[in-house]
Amino acid sequence: MYDVEITRPLTLEAALRLLEEAPDGQVLAGGQTLIPTLKQRLAAPELLVSLGRIEDLRGVSHQPGMLVIGAATTHATVARDAAEAYPALAALAGGIGDPAVRNRGTIGGSLANNDPAACYPAAVLASGATIVTSAREIAAEEFFDGLFTTALDEGEIITAVRVPVPRAAAYLKFAQPASRFALAGVFVAVFDAGVRVAVTGAGDDGVFRWEEAEAALDRRFDPEALAPLALDEDAIMGDIHAGPAYRAHLVKLLTRRAVDELLRNAAPGALRG
Repeated sequence: MYDVEITRPLTLEAALRLLEEAPDGQVLAGGQTLIPTLKQRLAAPELLVSLGRIEDLRGVSHQPGMLVIGAATTHATVARDAAEAYPALAALAGGIGDPAVRNRGTIGGSLANNDPAACYPAAVLASGATIVTSAREIAAEEFFDGLFTTALDEGEIITAVRVPVPRAAAYLKFAQPASRFALAGVFVAVFDAGVRVAVTGAGDDGVFRWEEAEAALDRRFDPEALAPLALDEDAIMGDIHAGPAYRAHLVKLLTRRAVDELLRNAAPGALRG
């Protein structure tokens, strides 16, 4: 690694001012991606602006039909404090990485990095969440913009995520054993307006909604409704861990299993007919 200045402002305003004064500065959230990147000299900012001491960016608050999660809230805190209101989201957070990662990594850092195999993007996309920043509000549909790319402008900081709570939801992933990132992960959420299915770890362009599955499950919420469907393998990624055909198979299998889990465990009347 190389010499880099780290500053720990106490307010969002101070953090924004520091970034404006140092065009080469970068935001440091949990550091679970940025620190390894710096160690490999793939990035070389002169200044890191840590968000860890900004109290207003931490915590999970409950509003009618919605959770508001501060961007600097750790995965471990989401796993604990969202468990009652949104069990599927809490379970997702509790399955990220290992205890060290969960106690340092943050939801805002994960979303800003937009790793194509990260878990949170599937949750916020399936939930129809809104990403709140220092400048505006961005719908999840408009936020993710390809691999490791988002709609965030230079110097813009995620401050919170507003997550609507569905009637029922489930998240299943097939994890790469070493990293615990998803070779494929599927989040299924059931709202009054319909079913939403978001896929991570598999899309050639990052997280995406599987709209054909949503339409099939809207017609009949049953694993067998997915039987005739097949993902376009040309839009599925392949790497040393798994090829497109294998990932496409995993996505369909995980979606079927998520639907089956919901049918077995959801409260009566929670699911569409």
